[in-house]
Amino acid sequence: MIPELLTTLACGIFAGAAIYINVVEQPARLSCGIALAITEWRPSYKRGAAMQAGLALLGSFLAVVSWRRTDDPAWMVGGALLFAAIPVTLIVILPTNKKLQNEELDVASPQAERLLRLWGKLHAVRSALSLVAFLVFLFALKHTH
Repeated sequence: MIPELLTTLACGIFAGAAIYINVVEQPARLSCGIALAITEWRPSYKRGAAMQAGLALLGSFLAVVSWRRTDDPAWMVGGALLFAAIPVTLIVILPTNKKLQNEELDVASPQAERLLRLWGKLHAVRSALSLVAFLVFLFALKHTH
C-alpha cells in the first residue's frame, strides 16, 4: 500500500501548491502592480517549476506502479490526469512563460499584464487536472485492500 499512499501524497502536494498559486499567490502578486508582479513571478516560476515537475513525474510513475500492483484502473486514470499537467505546461503554457521571462518585455506594459493574467488562467488548468487526479487517488485508496 506504500506506493498508493506515496502516489496520493505526491499528487496532493502538487495539487495543493498549484491551487495555492491560483488562489493566493497570483492574486496577491497582481495586487502589487504589474511591474512588481512580473518581477516576482520570474523567480517564483523557476522555483515552482522544478518542484512541480518532480512531483508530477514521481506521482505519475507511482500511479503506474499502483495500477500494476492493484489492477485498479483508477490509479491509471489519476496518473494520466496528473501526467497531463506536463504536456499542458510544455505545449500550452510554455509559450506564455517564455514571453513573460523575456528580458525585453516592458513589465509595466498592457501586454505584460495581459500575459500574466493569461498565465494565471492557463495555470488553473494544471490546478484542475491535479485536483481531479487527487480526488481519483483518494477514491482509489478507499477501495484498495
